[in-house]
This record gives sequence, structure tokens and C-alpha cells, in this order.
Amino acid sequence: MAVDYAVIVVYLAGMLAMGWWGMRRAKSKSEFLVAGRRLGPWMYSGTMAAIVLGGASTIGGVGLGYQYGLSGAWMVFTIGLGLLALSIFFSARIARLKVYTVSEMLDLRYGGRAGLISGVVMWAYTLMLAVTSTIAYATIFDVLFDMNRTVAIILGGAIVVAYSTLGGMWSITLTDMVQFVVKTIGVLLLLLPIAVIKAGGFSEMKAKLPTEYFDPLGIGGETIFTYVLIYTFGMLIGQDIWQRVFTARTDRTARWGGTVAGTYCLVYALAGAVIGTAAKAMYPKLPSADSAFATIVKDELPVGVRGLVLAAALAAVMSTSSGALIACATVANNDIWSKLRGVVSRGRGDEHDEVKGNRVFILIMGVAVIVIAIALNNVVEALTVAYNLLVGGLLVPILGGLLWRRGTAAGALAAVAVGGVAVIGLMATYGILANEPVYYGLLASLAVYVIVSLATKPTDAAVLIAWRERLAGKGADSDETAPESVTV
Repeated sequence: MAVDYAVIVVYLAGMLAMGWWGMRRAKSKSEFLVAGRRLGPWMYSGTMAAIVLGGASTIGGVGLGYQYGLSGAWMVFTIGLGLLALSIFFSARIARLKVYTVSEMLDLRYGGRAGLISGVVMWAYTLMLAVTSTIAYATIFDVLFDMNRTVAIILGGAIVVAYSTLGGMWSITLTDMVQFVVKTIGVLLLLLPIAVIKAGGFSEMKAKLPTEYFDPLGIGGETIFTYVLIYTFGMLIGQDIWQRVFTARTDRTARWGGTVAGTYCLVYALAGAVIGTAAKAMYPKLPSADSAFATIVKDELPVGVRGLVLAAALAAVMSTSSGALIACATVANNDIWSKLRGVVSRGRGDEHDEVKGNRVFILIMGVAVIVIAIALNNVVEALTVAYNLLVGGLLVPILGGLLWRRGTAAGALAAVAVGGVAVIGLMATYGILANEPVYYGLLASLAVYVIVSLATKPTDAAVLIAWRERLAGKGADSDETAPESVTV
């Protein structure tokens, strides 16, 4: 295992080195939070694919393949569909807004009255997303070093917090590019063909497994519909995803770079399901589906290759964890604390170091994420709560603001409140993992948004004019600078 350990250690050291490099580059709020809005198409595509394909997509995707066969690809497939929809239909407009958070977009669209409550909901979502990603370190380090769960979470979390705090989005972008390459080599080019060959090829897999393992709809229509509702729509509105859109140099980069990333996700989804199916053929009686990835890596891969594939799994977890962490800290600082601070500090006239403030929030949120991850055991429930709140509370006012001119601030606030409360109440009634909470919560949010918007005074014409100007790309941050572009 010495060679495998060396591969992992070199990888982790490289992540920290890129954090240090990013610190030297992130000198302004724009550089720190959105990489100066200067990413070219290839770097944008790689980082976008890295953020959406995390531990759940890699370890969980293989687990679903083990449990359901090829139809286990649907969870990650719907993530790819959501990224494609975002990139093709909305990313250009989002990139032209030149904002930092989803809540800032809502403030622009509805006249400055929807940001705080939406910020709280988005903060809860990004916090739980970061927590669930951090918990996954325990699985990987257990396979690598037979490490205690708490120590594993602290070690993996500390590395992510360190490079994210040092260089912000620049560090995260650079590490994500490395993680994208490592994942591509480790999962698609090495683990996928080796798993199929070790299982005896597709003909042998078909001979050993039930026919439903090769049915593309075998996982069930209702499950697929729920995946679309939660993950496809979740991709359209999550702060962690939008913050990557904000890094694009142009709206064309956001559209085409995101389309490439979404297509990559579809391929990755199928690869994970095939690997899981091969694992089922080789190990039909594993104690849990989620152990399929670790088992096939540990038992079937040669020395060195095993280390690289485990580094790929670690890369998948780190990319999602760091993206969720900076999103959580950005929302906490810019959408919640800045509004409270604006009330508390009004009239003081003090200068606030934006980069230092955001760096402090990443550190604080990072420590909180590690502590919660240590205390929390049920990852699936935590992630379900996060996505239910996101989709049930924020999908309607966000898409309504982008698509329906008649939507008002009162309608948006009512939709967030009713949708969020409905989801929480229904989860208490039906259970956290039930499908009904997000179904009925979303319907309630939509009904209230339409009814309240039509019953209240239309949005002020001046607000809509300013909104259309920003959508046309006529607004920018006061912090924005325009040095050389990063074109890779």
C-alpha cells in the first residue's frame, strides 16, 4: 500500500499548494468569490463538472448501480440534465447580472425585499450540502488508512477549509481542475474498463444478474420523477452552481462551457452505474450497496492504480465540499450578515475589508461544517432536507423572476415562506425520505406565488427597467476589475 499512500499524500499536498498560490491572486472581492469572472471555456467546463459530481455522484452512483443496475444512473443523469438546462436556457442571463449570490438576483428582480429570507433558506441548503460532502471523507480514509471516523472528517475537512480560506474561488478553481482530471482518469479511464473486464464482460454480467438490472427504467418511474424534481430543478437554483456561473468570462462561455460539463455528467452517470453492476456480478452479497465502490477498488485494482482511483474519489468529495463551503460562506456574509451589519453599523462609516471578511466567514463556516459532520450520522436524510427546502422554497420565486414579469416581491416572499413551511410540515407528517413533501410543497409555493403576485401591485417600473438593463449586461460590481483573462 506504500505506493497508494504516496499517491494520496502527493495529491493532498498539491491541493494545499494551490491554496497558497490562489491566496497570492485573490486580492479583491471579485477575485476571491468568483475568480474575477475571467474563466475561459475549458477551465469553466472542468470546474463546473467537478462541483456537481461529488461523493454522492461517485460512491453513491456506483452504489445505485449495484442496487438497481444500469437504471441506477438516473440520479447522476438528472444532475447532468439540470446542468444542461441551466446552461442552455439561463446561464447567459445569470452571468450578465454580475452579482455574487442568488439572493442578490432576487433583490434586483423584486426591488430589494426578498434577499434576507431567501438567503437563510439558501444558507441552510449549502451548509447541509457541505456537511454531507465532508462526512464522505470518513468512508474514503477508512478504506485508505483504516482511520477513525472523526479523525478522517477532521483531516479531510481541514484540508478543504485551508485551501478554500487561503485563496477563495481561485484556489477552488485550480484544485477543481486537478480533481476533474484525476476523476476522469481514475473513474472513466481506469476503474470502468477494469471493472467490466474483471466481471467477465457484459455477456457474463448478463448471465449472472436478473434481466431488470439491464432495464433502463428498472429503478421505477416515480423514483426517476423525484430525481428530476429534486436534482434537475435543484441544479437550476443552487448557490453553489450559480457561483460557478458567475466565474465565466462571457455569457457564451457560461452557455457552451456548461453544456460540455452537463454532457460529461451524463457519461459519468452511465459509467458509475456500469461499475456498480459489475460489482454486483462479482460481489452479490455485500452488506450495503454504498460499499461497492470501496470493495471493487480495494480488491480488484493493482497497486498504484488503486491509489489513483481512491484519489479520484477523494477529488470528487473535495470538489463538492469546497464549492458548497464557499457558497455557504458567501451567502452567510453577503446575504445575511451584511444586512444585519448594515443595520448595526449604520452611520459608523467604517471601511470593511471584503476579502478578509469573506475569508473569515469561510473559516467559521468550515469549522461549523466539520463539527456538524462529526455529530451527524444520517447523510441521506440531511441531503434530502437540504434539497427539499431548496426546491420547495426557492424554485418558484427564482424561475418566476426570470420568466414571469408579473411576479412581485410579495408573491416571492409568500412563495418562499409557504413552500418552506409546507416542506418542513410535510416531512414531519410523511417522513423525511418521502416524496410527498417536495411534491406538495412545490405546488403550494407555485399557487401562492401566482395568487399573491396577481393580487398585489405590479413591481415598480423603475425596478424592472434596472433589471432588464442588468440582464442585458449593463451593470457590474464596483469591485470588478478587468485584467488579463484566463482562457484555458
